[in-house]
Amino acid sequence: MIKKNKFLRRLFQVHSFTGLLTGIFLLLLGLSGSALVFMQEIDHYTNRELFAVEVRDTQIGVDRIYKIITERYPRLSGIGWLNPEASANEAHDFRLYLNDGNLYTYDLGVITIDPYTGEILREGRYDQWQAGMMQWIFQFHFSFHFGMPGTALTAIFGITMLISMLTGLAIYRKHIWKVLTFRSGIKWKNKRMAFSGVHRVLGVWSLIFNLIIFFTGFWMNLFAFDKQVWESKKSVNTLNMQVEQSFDTLYARALEIMPNLTKKYVYFPTQPGRSFSIRGSLPGNSCLYGNSNAVHIDVQSGNTEKVVLAEHMSAKDKLRAMVLPLHAGTYGGLVLRWFYVVLGLTPGVLCITGFLLWIRRKKIM
Repeated sequence: MIKKNKFLRRLFQVHSFTGLLTGIFLLLLGLSGSALVFMQEIDHYTNRELFAVEVRDTQIGVDRIYKIITERYPRLSGIGWLNPEASANEAHDFRLYLNDGNLYTYDLGVITIDPYTGEILREGRYDQWQAGMMQWIFQFHFSFHFGMPGTALTAIFGITMLISMLTGLAIYRKHIWKVLTFRSGIKWKNKRMAFSGVHRVLGVWSLIFNLIIFFTGFWMNLFAFDKQVWESKKSVNTLNMQVEQSFDTLYARALEIMPNLTKKYVYFPTQPGRSFSIRGSLPGNSCLYGNSNAVHIDVQSGNTEKVVLAEHMSAKDKLRAMVLPLHAGTYGGLVLRWFYVVLGLTPGVLCITGFLLWIRRKKIM
């Protein structure tokens, strides 16, 4: 019994330490993550006048847009078209993959273009507020605007939160079933009981969700522990390569190969060794990995390199494809996304209630 109590005390110390260590960061990650569930909708609403364009007879095509972007940015890592399903009166939005050779900046940019005139409507880096509020929040969420070290830090916080949750599971194991069957609630008799009750009940009900969120977040940032990635970030990109094929032609060919594709993302390479690709969902696909359907085409020869069908992927590839949807809540409808918004705030609340319990135990309050 003595050994058991000593073990539980150690668990409690680990639980408290990991929670306190990462508290403010997890609060910020939770707030930013909840906002990002509706990133595109908020971005378009707050910039609705910017995205509304006058409909004309013909659009200028992706070749012209590619030229506009690459002439302004001669050393890109690549270009991502974020809204290929844009309506006729909507501007086209692109993510720019940059690299200034500085480890402490994570190089993403945005450029929004009128598809009829080629006019640039918005432009800037994600770490610049004028580029867009949601872009700033997006980059903050996975790197704290601190480049590769910040990306590694968010991954580490994911692990510390997982440790905090697992130790909390061991500490409150006798209460789990009572909480789930509504036999153990929140008592408001005094502050300590109220804080403890909120911490326990909220921790139990959000446990599975937070395990998924923090594990997938850690998994997506694993590249931050790759030495080769760090080395590549130290070098400025070479000049954009000359592309032999027409992107308008490649785009049309990709849609011929996969005519029922609902387009979600198009990638235009600017450096050697990378392919043009288009990605999206097909009718009948699972919502968890359906956006993994893709066509990859060599930009020099025009040959199709690879066609990926989500339903034919291996179990391992399907699991990998599920990571982002599970983290971002993109695999369901509006109700599920609001569920992610609300539960995304729970790590911050748990950190606050845990801190309040800690300072009361220390008789600070």
